[in-house]
Amino acid sequence: METLRPKRTLGIAGAAHALHDGCTDLIYVLLPLWQTEFGLGYGALALLRGVYAGSMAALQVPAGRLAERWNGRAVLACGTLFTGLGFVIAGSTGSVWGLCAGLAIAGLGSSTQHPIASAAVSRAYGSAGRGPLGVYNFSGDIGKAAIPALMSLLLMALSWQLSLGLIAGLTVALAVVIAVWMPPIAPATAAAEKRPRIGGGRGGFRLLLTIGILDTGVRMGLLTFLPFLLRDKGAALPTVGLGLALVFVGGAAGKFLCGWLGARFGTLRTIVVTEGGTAALIFVVLAAPLLPALLLLPLLGMVLNGTSSVLYGAVPEVTLPHQSQERAFALFYTGTIGSGALSPVLYGALGDAVGPVWAVTATALVALTVVPFAFALAPRLER
Repeated sequence: METLRPKRTLGIAGAAHALHDGCTDLIYVLLPLWQTEFGLGYGALALLRGVYAGSMAALQVPAGRLAERWNGRAVLACGTLFTGLGFVIAGSTGSVWGLCAGLAIAGLGSSTQHPIASAAVSRAYGSAGRGPLGVYNFSGDIGKAAIPALMSLLLMALSWQLSLGLIAGLTVALAVVIAVWMPPIAPATAAAEKRPRIGGGRGGFRLLLTIGILDTGVRMGLLTFLPFLLRDKGAALPTVGLGLALVFVGGAAGKFLCGWLGARFGTLRTIVVTEGGTAALIFVVLAAPLLPALLLLPLLGMVLNGTSSVLYGAVPEVTLPHQSQERAFALFYTGTIGSGALSPVLYGALGDAVGPVWAVTATALVALTVVPFAFALAPRLER
C-alpha cells in the first residue's frame, strides 16, 4: 500500500493541475462572447482575464504558507471548491461586476494548486521527484488543451452560463476526490533531507525571472487576441475553440520536447530557438488565411510554450545554497503568473489604441527581446 501512495498523490495532483490550468485558459474561449454580451473593448476583456490571473498570482505564496501551517490537502480541496464557486457566481449574476467577482474568487481558489500540488509530488517522491514533477507539469498542458475544447463543444448546445456551470461541477467533484482520496502531504523537513541543494550565481535568479516574465507576457498577450484574429479570418466559435486547442496541444508537446532539448543542447540555444521561432510564426500566422493559420497553430504552440519548461528546470541551478527551493519556485510562479495577469491588460490597451494586429505584432517583438537576456543568463547556469 505504501508504494501506491506516491502514485496516488501524483495522479490526483496531476488531475488538479489539469483542471485548474484548463479552467484558467477556457476564459479565452469566452472572451468573444463576453465582448458581444457586455459591449467590452479589448482592454476591458483583458482586464477580466487579468482579474482571474491576478488573484491567482497574488496568493501563490500565502497559499503555500497556509498549507505549511494547516492541512495542505484540505487547503487544496477548499481552493478547488472555491474555483467552482467562483464560476457559478460568474455565470449567474448577469453583470460585468458579478463576472469580475466570480473570476476573482475562482482565481483565489486556483492559487492553491501550484504550490501545494507540486510540493505534494516533490515530497512524495523525494530525490526521485524530477520525473514525476515532469509528469505533473505535463498534465497542466493536457488540461489546457482538453478543458477549452470541452467548453467549445458545450457552447454548441448550451449558453456560456450553463457551460461554465458544468465546468464548475467538475471542480466540485475534484475537490471531493482531493479531500477523500489524496494521501497526506509529507512535512517540508522530511522532503528537504532527501533533496540535494544546488547553488547558482548571484543575480541568475533575477535574470531567469525576467525571462520568465517576458515569455509569459508574450504567451498571454497572444492568446488574448488569438480568438479575435481567427474570428476576423472567418472562423466560427467552434473553430476558434479548435484553434486554441491546437495551440495548447502543441504547447504540451513543446514543453516535453524543449525540456529534452534544454538538457541536451543547453538553455541558451533552446531559448534562442523557441523565442525566435515564436516571433517568426506569429508573423506568418498574422499574414496567412484561416486554414494555413490553423495548420501552423500546433507548431506555434510548441515554441510559444517550450521556453517555460526550460526556465522551470533552471530554477534549482540559480537558487543559492542558503535559499529554499520551495520559496524560489513560489517567487518564480508569482512573477510569471503576475505577468500573465498584467500583460494582457497592457496588450489589450494597445489593441484598443492601434488594433489587434499591431498588438500581436508587439508580442512578437517582445519575444525577440528575450534573447539578449538569455545570453546574459547563460554564464550563470551550471553546465
